[in-house]
Amino acid sequence: MLQNLLQTGRISGIMRMNEIKPSHYVTEEKCQEMIDDAIRKHNRNAGIISMCVGWVVLSLFAEGLLRLVGVIPPLLPWLKITL
Repeated sequence: MLQNLLQTGRISGIMRMNEIKPSHYVTEEKCQEMIDDAIRKHNRNAGIISMCVGWVVLSLFAEGLLRLVGVIPPLLPWLKITL
């Protein structure tokens, strides 16, 4: 009796899963594709953010350097930078 139930797959979940495969299950290829898309999106967003932060840092550095050299007058009189 037990052997018959094991052979038909009514007790073993492994055999039953081989019989029933719903269409909403994600295949290994689809899973890898979703992971690759997520990594691609993350890298794009991180690159854009890094570019914006880089421009801000570069512009602040250039502005400070030009104020130090004397090309740009100080914003506030008491904020004069001297060497």
